[in-house]
Amino acid sequence: MLMFNSNYFVYITSNTSRSTYYIGVTNDLARRLHEHFQNSGDKKTFAGRYYCYTLIYYERFSSPDEAIAREKQLKNWSRSKKDILIRHLNPLLKSLNSLVT
Repeated sequence: MLMFNSNYFVYITSNTSRSTYYIGVTNDLARRLHEHFQNSGDKKTFAGRYYCYTLIYYERFSSPDEAIAREKQLKNWSRSKKDILIRHLNPLLKSLNSLVT
């Protein structure tokens, strides 16, 4: 199988108060963050409904299967376990959007 893109990301976005997390997977992080921002306030999507467009954590993978497996794993974690993971690399929960746009 021929692979054209070997960058897949699991990412966590949050709202401005950092009270809600959204976990997703994509092969184009900049595009996906732009889509989340564009969907702000859209009640049809979780990220839109809760204004989760601020990137606070991400991991890179070379295969979509690895990224999807990690996404599923993180979605099953408790909030406190997610907090520990995020704060290990981003202790102040600062926006990382500028790193990928």
